[in-house]
Amino acid sequence: MKTLRHCIALLGLGLLPTLALQAQTTNSGTDKFAQLETLLPTPNSYRTASGAPGKDYWQQRADYDIKVTLDDAKQAITGRETITYTNLSPDVLPYLWVQLDQNLYDQNSITKSTQVSQLQDRMPFQALEGLVSDFDGGFKIESVTGKDGKALKTVTNHTMMRVDLPTPLRPGQAFAFNVKWRYNINDQIKLGGRSGYEYFAEDKNYLYEIAQFYPRMAVYSDNQGWQHKQFLGNGEFTLPFGDYKVSITAPADHVVGATGTLQNASQVLTSTQQKRLAQAKNAKKPVLIVSQPEAVAAEAKRATGTKTWTFAAKNVRDFAWASSRKFIWDAMEIKQSGKPVMCMSYYPKEGNPLWGQYSTEVVAHTIKTYSKFTIPYQYPVAISVHGPIFGMEYPMISFNGGRPEKDGTYSSQTKYAMIGVITHEVGHNFFPMIVNSDERQWSWMDEGLNSFVQYLTEQEWERNYPSRRGEPKNIVEYMRTDKSLQTPIMTNSESVLQFGNNAYAKPATALNILRETVMGRELFDHAFKTYATRWAYKHPTPADFFRTMEDASAVDLDWFWRGWFYTTDRTDLALESVKAYSPSTGDPAVEKARLQQLQAAQVPSISAQRNAQEVKSTLVDEKPELKDFYNAYNPLAVTAADQQRYQAYLAGLSPEQKQRLGQQQHFYELSLRNVGGLVMPVVLQLTYADNSKEIQTIPAEIWRKNNEKVTKVLVTKQPVISFVIDPFQQTADTDLSNNAFPRQPAASRFELFQQQQQAPANPMQQAAQSGTK
Repeated sequence: MKTLRHCIALLGLGLLPTLALQAQTTNSGTDKFAQLETLLPTPNSYRTASGAPGKDYWQQRADYDIKVTLDDAKQAITGRETITYTNLSPDVLPYLWVQLDQNLYDQNSITKSTQVSQLQDRMPFQALEGLVSDFDGGFKIESVTGKDGKALKTVTNHTMMRVDLPTPLRPGQAFAFNVKWRYNINDQIKLGGRSGYEYFAEDKNYLYEIAQFYPRMAVYSDNQGWQHKQFLGNGEFTLPFGDYKVSITAPADHVVGATGTLQNASQVLTSTQQKRLAQAKNAKKPVLIVSQPEAVAAEAKRATGTKTWTFAAKNVRDFAWASSRKFIWDAMEIKQSGKPVMCMSYYPKEGNPLWGQYSTEVVAHTIKTYSKFTIPYQYPVAISVHGPIFGMEYPMISFNGGRPEKDGTYSSQTKYAMIGVITHEVGHNFFPMIVNSDERQWSWMDEGLNSFVQYLTEQEWERNYPSRRGEPKNIVEYMRTDKSLQTPIMTNSESVLQFGNNAYAKPATALNILRETVMGRELFDHAFKTYATRWAYKHPTPADFFRTMEDASAVDLDWFWRGWFYTTDRTDLALESVKAYSPSTGDPAVEKARLQQLQAAQVPSISAQRNAQEVKSTLVDEKPELKDFYNAYNPLAVTAADQQRYQAYLAGLSPEQKQRLGQQQHFYELSLRNVGGLVMPVVLQLTYADNSKEIQTIPAEIWRKNNEKVTKVLVTKQPVISFVIDPFQQTADTDLSNNAFPRQPAASRFELFQQQQQAPANPMQQAAQSGTK
């Protein structure tokens, strides 16, 4: 043990911290605490340095009047629309850009020509279908005309169409034009996609989930001008807000659900359905508007006529709908911040019993919980539709998967996948349908933020809900992968590797770590709500999010954004060594007695042990005259001189120093190393000699002078028997083997696979077959 007498004196003078810092002020390479000013755009009157919209912030507006017809015999859509585009920018616009996202399925699609793939010994049919399909997809634009009926000049560049204006559109002016089009609906099961149909061979019916079905205005913004990056598949959609009136003509026996509120219920619903819908307004649980027996009866018939369903939606960025004669329909109204929200689900009988039991309840729970963590939900409707698309979101409506077996049983994976995807897709109403980020550029701004609030919502659905994303330990496997297989979160949507981990899981985990470990719940929740409030119904950028989180919390997070969002560094904090010290009392009677005990406890070396046995006598034993003073001298004996020096030492101490000298304290010097490169708080668990435990959290700023290696001195009243970094796995540490001192073996198992059988995939089915519950 080393004496800390000198150190304690320096502590009293305030010198020891300075000496310690001088030894720890070396950074190699990039300083991980460097500010992001050089990376973020310069603030201006449109977007401020605080992250809030500026006094001159503006955004464009696009209003739509759309009429479409669904051809159930040919699986095709024809439509016409009037788009009224209002220029609220300070710029003069000579042309407009319109998105043609259905052109993803065109035979000359840029997506198809740039898609990379490999042939394998075993190929799924869907993968093969995508390679050899001759599907005649894409928009067939029949005309683009002005209000006067005259043709407008257009130029189509894959998924973008430029509309040249007769005269430039000046600030404050609006321009209305008409588009007529048609297209063939894709078989979603074969070709995939975010829209399409599913064919049910048993009853020969189709179920349609329809989106990107109309030419849509691109965003023109202050920070990048036109967002006309091509739609390649991953990067989703960036759209301006506006009001929609959409009339959908479908077979008369179809049930149609859509964004917005139904305007002509008396024309398309029976009196019984209207009464049931009214009952849903005061219901405590979902009310069936169309029951399963009614849907089954509809499946067996074919209406020859059509009905036109008209929907209206205000201040939304998009519109989607679903149609089928197979639909069961249930609804339940909730109040959110005093406003009614009709939560509804549409699903075929193949979705029961899961969908009837859970879907609308999940919708309602999601609206309530997201509103608590972000902003109150303002739209009148929230819908979940079950069909071929496992998960996709649009304003007020989402398409979700999760289908039980034909016998009605299901695995826990199916149940929680269904609840999770409904939560996620309905949650997208907040990100990006209301907080309208640029999905084409930054997938993480909607998927990552949404996955984070999804995690919070799942945990309020059921205790210990098995969330896939959010918990730091769940991202460790991805963070361990080779850096060549990763991209930073701040990567364009089309260039991201491991899309699910990068755009969804990693940012969701980062936000959870911010909330639980870096900022604390109170500061984080206030800042996160501030961001949602500031940018509701507007177009935020990453800088707006980063700046708002700091502005509303007074926490400098540049190091966190840099590490988690701009690099592929990983968390791996190591506790390399621990040195234990105890302060000297200065009292020779105490200190020399302690040294005598230490000497007595020392084990003689193997040579000394053997010499004691084999060397019968030494020369000094044989010739006592060779002995002198030192043969009898005991350096650990307390002398009068020792006592005099001690008294003189005490006389020179202040009362405070004497008190410090008498305290029972234990000093530990911890050597910490940042192996993974990601600077993070050091969460330490101390276990004392009496087996009690204490958690100490050292902020990430401990690494600010040296990003790679630091030492930290801890002072405790009790002796510590072990130290563990990140005991609750809250920082996504990728190597736990170097977290403990003394070292602890990692607990694991090996499987004797020949001596056990794999558990059944569907325990509910097994229980039903055995007659148990």
